Amino acid sequence: MRRIKDMVAEANAEVAHAPAGELIGLHGAEDVTFVDLRDPRELEREGRIPGAFHCPRGMLEFWIDPESPYAKPQFQSGHRFVFYCASGWRSALAAKTAQDMGLPRVSHVSDGFSGWKAAGGPVAEGRG
Repeated sequence: MRRIKDMVAEANAEVAHAPAGELIGLHGAEDVTFVDLRDPRELEREGRIPGAFHCPRGMLEFWIDPESPYAKPQFQSGHRFVFYCASGWRSALAAKTAQDMGLPRVSHVSDGFSGWKAAGGPVAEGRG
């Protein structure tokens, strides 16, 4: 059995990532989209990065693929995508998947939304 820690380590070896403190400066940039992968209940309970695009992890592949009936225009924007979850595990796997699907300029917040809050990043309430 492949272990999740090994899968996350493999993803981190192939995808750009940094702690939230190093990525806060990208917030608000016109060509950067932060992508929140967390469950809606997490957003309601803990808040979110203002302006982030919410993409439930289970829909990622369907929303990225431009030929999917579920495709979202946000993923066709040419932006840099910064994925995040609560602690950086889901976002590592999602960023690797997005990169494998051909999205350019993909990265993730290695310490997740918890790191974002600890680093003093802006937080909005609820799902927005």
